Amino acid sequence: MKRGLAGYFYELPPELVAIRPAPVRDGSRMMVVDREAGTISHRMFRDFSTFLREGDRVALNDTRVIKARLLAPESRIEIFLLEPAGERRWKCLTKPGRKMRPGAVVAIAGTEARVIESLPGGERIIEFLAEPDLEKHGHVPVPPYLKRESDTGDDDRYQTVYARLPGSVAAPTAGLHFTPEVLACIPHSFLTLHVGAGTFLPVKTERIEDHTMHEERFEISAETAEALNAARRIVAVGTTVARVLESRKEDKLEACSGATDIFIYPPYHFRRVGALLTNFHLPCSTLLMLVSAFAGTDLIRRAYAEAVRERYRFFSYGDCMLLT
Repeated sequence: MKRGLAGYFYELPPELVAIRPAPVRDGSRMMVVDREAGTISHRMFRDFSTFLREGDRVALNDTRVIKARLLAPESRIEIFLLEPAGERRWKCLTKPGRKMRPGAVVAIAGTEARVIESLPGGERIIEFLAEPDLEKHGHVPVPPYLKRESDTGDDDRYQTVYARLPGSVAAPTAGLHFTPEVLACIPHSFLTLHVGAGTFLPVKTERIEDHTMHEERFEISAETAEALNAARRIVAVGTTVARVLESRKEDKLEACSGATDIFIYPPYHFRRVGALLTNFHLPCSTLLMLVSAFAGTDLIRRAYAEAVRERYRFFSYGDCMLLT
């Protein structure tokens, strides 16, 4: 892949987009890419633990996806919650935007929503009369490329089994393959990064370094920092974990919380992550650029071409890739 945006495009037959998850969580295929040897092999995710070495520590993102889509069928208004912006206030996307100008009020999710402010990027600050009951009125924000509405199956499967802290509007999808049984037999620690809607946005600038990266909130506990500092190799589950760990500049990890807008693309040198489990990503996405930085653009291009030939399932509900 080249440095310019065109180098991160690939052709994907539409039938390879996974519209639904695999019948069981750990039943996905797993492509194994050895960065040093430049080899590609084909396994199942159930084999994941066999690739761990003595002294490895698996790092996972325990964020929980909120039911961020609120619908008002009578007025045909949709409010997509992005992040809290104060008491009963949220930063949101709205549809259609022309109906949701400052001062507009809509009955939605068992309460009322008033537009307080329109932001330069098109988002709205919305104040609710009462905090909406998302479990009762919200809908799981499945990715737009699924081209379907969410259903009760997504309530469970678009959530990791270890999801704990609510705050994401997209799942950390590399973690969707794990079961309690898999977790029980591997050394692991949790950190938190709340995934924002920006994770689905493609890069549109021809010079990728001109892209403005979205910011996401994170937290690392003292217990996790200590465990990861002691590891011989950190195995990051997902690009979200990789971004948190690589955003920390101190020699040793410390307990901390904050936000990161780190944008990782070639020829970035990884300081902390030694192996990466990840799903297959959209063309021209920042996530594809991150894995290209980790394994090398040529090797990732070859791996993706083989994944298409071997009919792997792509994107959030699809198969996974282990980069060692």
